[in-house]
Amino acid sequence: MAEAKEAFERLLRKGELIESVAEMTPEYLRELKHTLTVSGDTELISAPAYYLAAQRAPSINAFMTGIAIIQDELAHAHIAYHILEELGEDQEHLIFSRDPKSFRYPYAFDVPLETWTELIVANLFYDQAGFCLLGDIHEQCSYGPWKRALNKVMLEENFHLRNGRTWARRMAQAGGETKAELQRAIDWMFPLTVEWFGLPDSIKTHSTQLDYRLKGKTNDQLRQWWLSTVVPYCEEIGVRVPAHRELVDGTETWVLDYPFPCTFDAEAKRWDFQNPCTWDDVLARWRARGPRNAEMVATFQEEFHTFRRVHPEAVA
Repeated sequence: MAEAKEAFERLLRKGELIESVAEMTPEYLRELKHTLTVSGDTELISAPAYYLAAQRAPSINAFMTGIAIIQDELAHAHIAYHILEELGEDQEHLIFSRDPKSFRYPYAFDVPLETWTELIVANLFYDQAGFCLLGDIHEQCSYGPWKRALNKVMLEENFHLRNGRTWARRMAQAGGETKAELQRAIDWMFPLTVEWFGLPDSIKTHSTQLDYRLKGKTNDQLRQWWLSTVVPYCEEIGVRVPAHRELVDGTETWVLDYPFPCTFDAEAKRWDFQNPCTWDDVLARWRARGPRNAEMVATFQEEFHTFRRVHPEAVA
């Protein structure tokens, strides 16, 4: 056991890739499975989240683009779950038998996307957040099979970002109610995506993912990366976001123009910037999940179990 642990730590120190369970410690395997589950759950749940809004597409071409993005997200989820299955997990159970509240994905997806404009802002903000998180993993990941699989994922995520940016610019340039609707979506979705990266570094104490090279950046570093991409673009197309850049301890830093964290009314899709809350309050909201959690998970779980009842020969 000691020799195996020493060999594992030697691989990490040398920057080499872990290729099999035989090369891992139990702690590394547990952390890898956790990271893959969050990734798979996030990609999976984006499909029903995006589908509701895609049905409001303004044209058949726009609708097909939305469906193509959903197809990509499902394929990305399959990659994560397939790797988990190779690591000893039951893929069918992970997707079709877990309690909805046990899924590990950002709270933002629990708030329904009800318009094409909200889907576009999701591409602009949520997919950029996913790009930052997976881009960091792709660059730093010590587990070879996942690192290689992310080559395909990163290329497709670029397509989602381009769709969001192209449509957001078009809507902003249209002016009038079209631009106003875009601004309203940005107003509630921007702070939700700021939350996407988790607890601030000042109160997040463990660094296991960093130690095991399953990621390379801290939560706050990832948040800053995301802000550095979306804030300048929003300013460029003429929409408002509550953040600005300033010197903090001699370093150019993106600073939020509202208390972080603060209170969010999910049903009304409204932030109360005059009512700061604690991170314990935010964690309680995350754990309780949001308005669409059970509905979205039921979308694919119920269909699967209905199919099994009607066609038992197909899964025998």
